[in-house]
Amino acid sequence: MVEKAEFSSSLYHPKHWPMWFAVLLMRITQFLPLSWQMALGKGIGRLVMKFAGRRTHTARRNLALCFPQMSPQAREQLLVRNFEETGKALFDTINAWWWSDTKVQQHMSITGQEYVQQTLDAGHGVILFAVHCLPLEMGARIFGQFQPGVGVYRPHNNPVMEYLQVKGRLRSNKGLVPKRDLRQMVRCLRNPDVIWYTADQDFGRSSAVFIPFFAVPDAATITGATTLAKLGKAKVLPFFVERTAGDKGYQIEIMPPLAQFPGEDEVADAVRGNHIIEDLINRNPAQYMWLHRRFKTRPNPTDKSLYQ
Repeated sequence: MVEKAEFSSSLYHPKHWPMWFAVLLMRITQFLPLSWQMALGKGIGRLVMKFAGRRTHTARRNLALCFPQMSPQAREQLLVRNFEETGKALFDTINAWWWSDTKVQQHMSITGQEYVQQTLDAGHGVILFAVHCLPLEMGARIFGQFQPGVGVYRPHNNPVMEYLQVKGRLRSNKGLVPKRDLRQMVRCLRNPDVIWYTADQDFGRSSAVFIPFFAVPDAATITGATTLAKLGKAKVLPFFVERTAGDKGYQIEIMPPLAQFPGEDEVADAVRGNHIIEDLINRNPAQYMWLHRRFKTRPNPTDKSLYQ
């Protein structure tokens, strides 16, 4: 488990100077009023939508696949809003990594934390069953104000970004575990402790079952929540974070532990998990990460891509 951000003098190599300059600009923007940050993020998102053609196509296609009942005009409006919210997410991350605890507490609300404490007091680990909402970084920082946990993450390929994300996330977490280190996750849950877990992305064929997700009948879905809950003797608690109306701050909700989870059938558990994910996304679909190619893995390798 990663418990400290390791700094190396090699990070000062000239090839990393552009990245450090970008970091300096980001650090400066943390002092802007939140309303100014969100207005700037909205504009950045629109620029990204205009110039990132591949990502725009992916998001547009995801919306069409998931919401075929929605009119094309309504989906296009949702697409624009989603890119605006994606631009704002840049500042969510900046705030999560560099705001003081006092400033975080001035812009947050949280409900359901008693379910976490009750579960831990009963001797069970807690799996926070989250989705990739755009303000998820801030969600973890807010959660850490009352109960620091263990984050599951993907190490970054860029060494400067790896240092920054570890340092930023450890402001609210006890440690970070690479997403493929199942043994360490189980050890943390048996401690007992809290970990974040997401099952709403496409992680490939090897660990997937093909089950419905919104209107797509055969979306590749991992069954890791069942495995973790069984091995870690843990309870699964749905977790949701969003920006409040008018972008005034952030709010998270933690829901009661899922009853009779895990069950006897991991596929049935995964179907249940997807229903929960859909419900969470539907709370604020504009603030979900639609830019990910959620349906890139098809049931058969010869199947036509849904993104063509």
